[in-house]
Amino acid sequence: MEASNHVDIFATKGIEYLFIIGFLLVLIVFWRRLNSLTKPTPAAADPPGISPDPWFSLEKGLFYHQGHSWVRAEGNDLAVVGIDDFAQRLLGRSSAIDLPQIGSRLRQGEKGLKLWFGSKAVDVLSPIEGEVVAINNEVLQDPQLLNRDPYGKGWLMSVKVPQMKRNLANLFSGDLAMAWMKETVYSLHTRMAGSLGVALQDGGIPVDGIARVLSPDNWDEVAADFLLTR
Repeated sequence: MEASNHVDIFATKGIEYLFIIGFLLVLIVFWRRLNSLTKPTPAAADPPGISPDPWFSLEKGLFYHQGHSWVRAEGNDLAVVGIDDFAQRLLGRSSAIDLPQIGSRLRQGEKGLKLWFGSKAVDVLSPIEGEVVAINNEVLQDPQLLNRDPYGKGWLMSVKVPQMKRNLANLFSGDLAMAWMKETVYSLHTRMAGSLGVALQDGGIPVDGIARVLSPDNWDEVAADFLLTR
């Protein structure tokens, strides 16, 4: 009789375990299905241009300086330099660009180039230290390349960088660049406040030259604040 009782108990436990395991399997399937509905697919989440905000984009594989210039490493000691999407939208369309001459020496974090907007000029910090070995003559002839393609045809100069790793270690990339840009955009939103509606075109994209919307008379000082040259 006792043996019979033990068998009944174990049979009951076995049914309970099967029920629990079945419930967990259903839960796992439901959880995976829920995630597939709420998370973007890798293709949608990882395009060539990544965006921390609907307004501004960053480019994968680049290194960013806090003054909104970027670096693309090409080999161990050569880098291409440009300005990011935030900077070109902040400043708008420039009338001319002053780039350092070939052979000039740049220092990381110091003024490296100048963008002209009529009679006003805005400095941009160099994101890297080294010797200028080439400049983009196309962007000098057509400064609006900066606006149309800031990470491609709008590149500015090539620089020979003897200490590439040390220079890149001082810049933002990947998730860190995303977090930095989100903070920058938050600062811009805060500063815009009541001007936000005026600064947007149809579709919610900021007009060219956001700084001018914020301060029509002293927009170059606003730009300098964000580009860290003031």
